[in-house]
Amino acid sequence: MNLYDNMLIEMHDDCGNILHIIRLLCIDSSSNHVFTIDINHNKAFPVLQKIQEIESALLEEKAFILNNDPYAYLFRSEDLIPESHRHFRDNAWNKISLIIQSGYLAYLPSERGLLVKKAIDLTGSNKPTIYQLLRWYWQRGQKLNALLPNYDNCGGKGKRRSSSKKLGAPSKGTKLKGKASGINVNEQIELIIVKSAEKYHEKEKLTLKDAYQKMCENNFSLKIKDKDGNEIPLLLPEEQCPSFRQFCYWYHKYRDLEKSLIYREGEKKFNLRYREVLGDSSEIAPFPGALWQIDSTIADIYLVSSLDRSRIIGRPVLYLVVDTFSRMIVGFSVSLEGPSWLGASLALENATTDKVKFCQEFGIQITTEDWPCHHLCKELKTDRGSEYLSDNSKAALKTLNIEISPTPPYRPDWKPIVERLFRLINDEVIHWQPGAVYKPKERGNRDYRLDAVYTLDELRIIIIRLILDYNNYSCLDNYPTTKHMIQDHVQLTPCELWEWGIRNYGRPRMETPEIIRLNLLHRANASVTRRGICFRVPGLNLHDRLRYTCESANREHWFIKAGLKGNWNVPIAYDPRKPQVIYLLLDGGKRMEVCELLPASKTFSDNSLEEIMDHLAEQEFANQETKHKQRQAKASLNAHLDQSKKVAQKKAKKAREGKSKKYLTQGIRANKQSEKYDEREKNARDLRTQQDDIAINSTVLAIDSHHPEDNKSYIPIPQETEMLNKIIEELWENE
Repeated sequence: MNLYDNMLIEMHDDCGNILHIIRLLCIDSSSNHVFTIDINHNKAFPVLQKIQEIESALLEEKAFILNNDPYAYLFRSEDLIPESHRHFRDNAWNKISLIIQSGYLAYLPSERGLLVKKAIDLTGSNKPTIYQLLRWYWQRGQKLNALLPNYDNCGGKGKRRSSSKKLGAPSKGTKLKGKASGINVNEQIELIIVKSAEKYHEKEKLTLKDAYQKMCENNFSLKIKDKDGNEIPLLLPEEQCPSFRQFCYWYHKYRDLEKSLIYREGEKKFNLRYREVLGDSSEIAPFPGALWQIDSTIADIYLVSSLDRSRIIGRPVLYLVVDTFSRMIVGFSVSLEGPSWLGASLALENATTDKVKFCQEFGIQITTEDWPCHHLCKELKTDRGSEYLSDNSKAALKTLNIEISPTPPYRPDWKPIVERLFRLINDEVIHWQPGAVYKPKERGNRDYRLDAVYTLDELRIIIIRLILDYNNYSCLDNYPTTKHMIQDHVQLTPCELWEWGIRNYGRPRMETPEIIRLNLLHRANASVTRRGICFRVPGLNLHDRLRYTCESANREHWFIKAGLKGNWNVPIAYDPRKPQVIYLLLDGGKRMEVCELLPASKTFSDNSLEEIMDHLAEQEFANQETKHKQRQAKASLNAHLDQSKKVAQKKAKKAREGKSKKYLTQGIRANKQSEKYDEREKNARDLRTQQDDIAINSTVLAIDSHHPEDNKSYIPIPQETEMLNKIIEELWENE
């Protein structure tokens, strides 16, 4: 067995108990001897032993070679050693360097004594110091750093100091007054400090200064009564109370940091802000599609209506679905629906959609590699929102074989990836767009709502372009890479990680679009009428505004039957983003048939259902205002009619006074004829136009100017209108 200088060997007795640990200082192979020293003995010196004895003990397992040196901490980099420690080490080396450099002679007792005397004469040191430094050098590993001081072992670390005098450095006040302020803290005062801090600082959430004040009032005071009989605490003098600094020191020394933060901040905030974060979310997602995270937020931007851009429609709700393994955004939705299963299902349905066709609908041309996800996940990480805990959502996800994994309450940090992406979208794009919400809003600033310019579809285009940029070009610096990723030179972008994960670990699931639509699209009832399949807008008490038709309705004459027998309801599924089509559920929901808008409803063919709802709601409000005006106009008309009736009745009553019924009812025909002639005279009109009058007047003036002497005898030519008036009068007379 090979032995080497500086090797540590642990020696045992026959019972297996540790006797001591020796260090091999110098091996003399020629004489088969070795000098050793006990590394734990305070008075140890080098001892000469036979190599064969040590080897035999090792073979018999009465000795064992140690691989861990207890003094290894001394041999560290120079920049980690304080300057004062280095200075002590160098001075110590100067005192014993002559002895160490003598080599083999320093281990022999007779020669070592002479060398020590010589070192004392040269350095002026004393004998105990020289021997102590030699032991340090040999016991600690025979290197320069073995002479570093043991300042860490100085003092009573962890032990209580007791003294009748005030401990600690004197304060400025003490130096000025000449007497110490404060007291030494004993175990009883420690307990008072800790309990007071827990009660007032942690549980009642007072500041440390206020907690210290409460402690002094309750424990270091005398109770006196004022002139009104109220009990007031009279604080003891400063030299009889612990100082605020002592209060803070002992509280921080014994406090349970986790318990203290939970008391002051609450368990929810502690878990969110202060708890240790030692794991990684990728550990629970071994391949793409194994785990998705979904969440929603109200986007920090105001939008306008695509039907009327002068109308601001508020802030939309943004849903994101993110793959945990690759960090890729696999689906999203932007809608006016509040956080609900409606918005969440739209985002999930988008995650399963062919992204090439989806982007083409918005005029964006991509390839499958640019956004490769059109799959289903195995598990869905959600918060505890009602949209994920409803019966509809549970039934739909169960049918699609997706397991819901809700986070604990108030723990968004369990969905860190999707939460971070919301911040990315806001910081990178939305906050720089017109209509964006900016905080804090200062007094006098322009109202950012007035800057809104984007419609829902225009915001969707912006989000799509941002997602494409993120999925293909964002480098995930903090992604936990594996050896296989490094060997394959995988670029840490979401799309690259998605494709690499599929090739190496596993593929996400896929379903047909029909199955996904049957489970994720929203259900409602439409009414079959003479005017078509009418779909009432959900949530609005309006007349049927969207009318559809389909092949089955035309083939089976549904609309004619509705005219004969009356209307009936049929179940449908619909996508709120695409009201151009709805899906008729036939044979108990086993198959679907597409229904398209009739020409009468083509006005809304380019708008989402949210915008149609908003427009119809606005129209309903406008109609209500119009109805109010109509009622007001009707009230005014009735008032005028009542007034006219009263006046007419009064006049008629006055005219009929003293006249019999017979007198009033006879001669009605003659009265009618007389009234007719009177009406003709009163309302007779000259049918000549104003231009004819001007022409005649100009002709008369011209004649008068040429023949002033004939003015009195001139008779104008009869006009055709006069002849017509005479004919009409004759016809009336001969009636």
